[in-house]
Amino acid sequence: MSTLVTSVKLFVATIVICGWLANQSQAFQSFSDIIPRQRSSSAAVFGATKEVEFDSTFTPPDTSTIDEEACKDTASKMKRIMVRVSKDVSPSGSVGISYVHWPAAEEKEKTNSLPLIMIHGFDSSALEYRRLGSKLAARGIDTYAVDLLGWGFSQLNDVSSFSAQSKVEALKSFTEIMLGTDGKFGIAGASLGGAAVIELAAANSDVCKALVLIDAQGFVDGIGPMQYLPKPLASIGAQILQSVPLRSSANKMSYYDTDTYATDDALNTSRLHCLRDGWSDALVSFMQSGGFSPSAKVSQINAPTLVLWGREDGILDGTEFANKFVSTLPNGRLQWIEQCGHVPHLEQPEKTADAITEFLTTEISSS
Repeated sequence: MSTLVTSVKLFVATIVICGWLANQSQAFQSFSDIIPRQRSSSAAVFGATKEVEFDSTFTPPDTSTIDEEACKDTASKMKRIMVRVSKDVSPSGSVGISYVHWPAAEEKEKTNSLPLIMIHGFDSSALEYRRLGSKLAARGIDTYAVDLLGWGFSQLNDVSSFSAQSKVEALKSFTEIMLGTDGKFGIAGASLGGAAVIELAAANSDVCKALVLIDAQGFVDGIGPMQYLPKPLASIGAQILQSVPLRSSANKMSYYDTDTYATDDALNTSRLHCLRDGWSDALVSFMQSGGFSPSAKVSQINAPTLVLWGREDGILDGTEFANKFVSTLPNGRLQWIEQCGHVPHLEQPEKTADAITEFLTTEISSS
């Protein structure tokens, strides 16, 4: 029995260190992803006007079983657009990327801020930013929370690869459609999402002009032993991610104030996105691809970078990793979020919004 318990703990730790945020309020998309598309025009923020191909029959996540109003509101805003990718990613040359947009408040439109793209953690969704997005918009920042390909409520069918490279490729295509090919932006990444934004920013310094790293993974490459598991065993491992015990453990690890935030509602909603057809295969595809490799790219990022870290993060030790970011980044600074665990955007959204707003409006120019 002790061996079994130890194995379970090691498995949980492996998942968590990858940035698993099990408390994210996510909901079951019950309709098939194989659906017709409808084209409509949309003016991109900050300049370019491009034709945006919306998925007209995409249904936002069903949050009827969720209590949190911020989650319900965020889910109701979710849309999905088609973005171009290589044929190696999808034979059709395009994939559906889901996102939530919080336009900058009208009275704040003239703020000198870049638009901000926010990327969630490991196997999470745009709903992870349900408490932060509206606060940033109210402070004058045009804000997007975007699902990485294969996670959240993005397209799962007719996709050949859900690798880290495929995720970054689809994300870059999303920014080009919404902001224009030459549109400049800031980008934020939480936990494993930090690895994704590091890889994107390192390769696109001409348009990515500011980074916000939130308790980010940037110095751990790959995903460990899971990469080498045979597919049948990897599939079993993926199914374990749906289990209540594992998600409950990760849920409690994510917060400093567990009594307030590690709730049954958070636990129950965290499991719903896994029920989508194709979720397990997409996760296995990512795991077997080897994951992200951001560590060598951190020093290549010249854009100003705000490193935000929960002082009581029990998943990624800030005294090690936060300080390592500051010493490695050419232009980075650290701001601690007090009385906070691994997810400042969920546990301390006001403080997080204030820090990001000051960074983007005071230290960063959109010109």
